[in-house]
Amino acid sequence: MKFKKSLALMLALALPMAAEAHRYWVLPAATVLSGDDPWVTLDAAVSNDIFYFNHFPLKAHYLSVVKPDGSEGEMLNVGEGKHRTTFDINLTEQGTYKVLMDSSGLHASWETADGERKRWPGRGEKPEPGDFEKKVPQDAKDLKVGYSSTKLETFITAGNPTDTVLALSNKGLEMKSSVHPNDLFTGEPVELTFFMDGEAIEGVNVVIIPEGMRYRDSQEEIALTTDEAGKVKVDWPQAGRYWLEAEYEDDKAKAPATTRSGKYIATLEVLPL
Repeated sequence: MKFKKSLALMLALALPMAAEAHRYWVLPAATVLSGDDPWVTLDAAVSNDIFYFNHFPLKAHYLSVVKPDGSEGEMLNVGEGKHRTTFDINLTEQGTYKVLMDSSGLHASWETADGERKRWPGRGEKPEPGDFEKKVPQDAKDLKVGYSSTKLETFITAGNPTDTVLALSNKGLEMKSSVHPNDLFTGEPVELTFFMDGEAIEGVNVVIIPEGMRYRDSQEEIALTTDEAGKVKVDWPQAGRYWLEAEYEDDKAKAPATTRSGKYIATLEVLPL
C-alpha cells in the first residue's frame, strides 16, 4: 500500500539535528486503550521544545494511519491551527495501529560557472519524475548528490498488541524494539536495533528526550550510538512520553547518489510498573 509522502518535507527533516533546532513529532493522548469503541486524539507539530506547541503545525496530509491489518486507516475531525494539527482515530479494530510519515528522495548541490551555489530541489519545490535529469547538470562543478530518507512513527494499541504494523519495510532508517512499543515499562530495559535499508547498522546516533523539557534546566537527553550489531540498550529513567530521534549517514548509496542518510523519529510512552 502506498502511503502519503512529501519529498520537500523529507529534505527539511533530513537536516542534521545540530543545524535544525526544530523537532517534528506526533503525540497521541494515549497509546493503550480498551473498550468497545475506543477513540484517541493526536497532536502533530514542529517545535523547539518537544511536545509543546510554539512553531508551526505538522500538516495532516504528510501523515498516514496504518490499521492492525496493514491497510490504510482514516484521520477524523482534522483541524489545523497556528501551531499544531489535531485529529482523531476511531480504533475500530483490535490490535496495534501506526501513525506514519515516510519520505525519501534525491537531493543535489553544485557550483555554477560564476561561483554561485545551487541546490535541487529548491525550498518548497516538489520534485516530479525526471526532474533530477532535467534540472541537475551532470557535468557541474563540485556536484554532490545524496539520497535521504525520513521516517516518523508512533504506535497505539486497542486491546491486545499485534505486530503487523511493526514489520520493517527495508527502506531507509528503521527501528525494531525487543519489546512491543506499547509494552514499555520503567525498570524493564529495552534493546533497540536500527536498520539502514534492511541491514542492522553500526554508528547510528540516537537521542532520547523525556517530556517536560520546557520546565527543566537541561534536556536530560539520553545519547547513544549503535554497536556493531546495530543495537542500543535503553533503561527508562521514569514513566512518561519520550521523543526519539536517530540519524545515520554513509557512502553506500546507489548511483547517481554518492551518500545516503536516514532519520528516524518516534514518540514512545513508558508506563510505571
